[in-house]
Amino acid sequence: MMLIRTPSRTEGKKRLPETDPGQVDLHARNVHFSWANTPLHWMPLEPIASHLISSLTMLLPEGERMFCATFAEALPLIKDEKLRQDILGFIGQESMHAETHDKAIYEFLEGNGIDPQPYVKHVEYLFRKILGPRPELNEVAQRQYLLERLAVISGLEHMFAFLGDWIVNADLEKFGADPDMLDLYRWHGAEEVEHRNVAHDVAMYFDMGYTRRNLAMVIAVGSLLAFLVRGTKFLVHQDETMDNPGYPVLIGRVLGSMYRGGLPSVPMLVKSLALCLKPGYTPDDVGNTAQALAYLAKSPAARAAAS
Repeated sequence: MMLIRTPSRTEGKKRLPETDPGQVDLHARNVHFSWANTPLHWMPLEPIASHLISSLTMLLPEGERMFCATFAEALPLIKDEKLRQDILGFIGQESMHAETHDKAIYEFLEGNGIDPQPYVKHVEYLFRKILGPRPELNEVAQRQYLLERLAVISGLEHMFAFLGDWIVNADLEKFGADPDMLDLYRWHGAEEVEHRNVAHDVAMYFDMGYTRRNLAMVIAVGSLLAFLVRGTKFLVHQDETMDNPGYPVLIGRVLGSMYRGGLPSVPMLVKSLALCLKPGYTPDDVGNTAQALAYLAKSPAARAAAS
């Protein structure tokens, strides 16, 4: 029988700055994007960084649907009403992210001559078969499998909050970034910062131990990085304007983009992972809610949908 507890909302957390609104009511925001004029190299001065970030668009819809399905499976086991409301808000936001990136796969990538289906099918297999429901398991095994998936989500959500905070603050305009594509990732990233506590709070609710949570995080983040490099290679291979180097050269080019600021740097990634591995870790140490909400209030896509 699994032991659960209701976490203290202030347990282990540092004092929030006065500018931070603290707990917020999570809700999905409608957005409207048009990809008719967005070039494949949406950062023309950093084509490799463009492709690596675009590979997220091929990866995210299926991953976020898996997040939603797993949280929906956990929801009946959770009695903390505030956490239940946070989960429902999280599911709403992640569903909107999946729908929006799904649209971009076909309108942006196919509109620029890329066939995403071979890569998307691999992603579907990962999230639907390997990390999807397993009704054949007995009740005890089902519960443990649920915990494993929640641990994976907790680790990935830390990384997405870190990436969200990075892209909200990164000066990608200096690389000629397309405003619509930049708004897509900043809108998404700001919401990742906004709901960054939810997956961690769920893990703590189920008394998920330090070792289990962080082992899952290391495996999940390592797999994410591998899929991003694979996705970059996939896009470069179909990009008729670029050569098609092997992985050593491609990784060298990715590192170059990281050095120039088109992607998060290696020290930033290492620091973020070390933070998550730190005993007493709390997602409040990643990003700033007030800044995220300020961006969401001015996001062109959110304002276009509201008008």
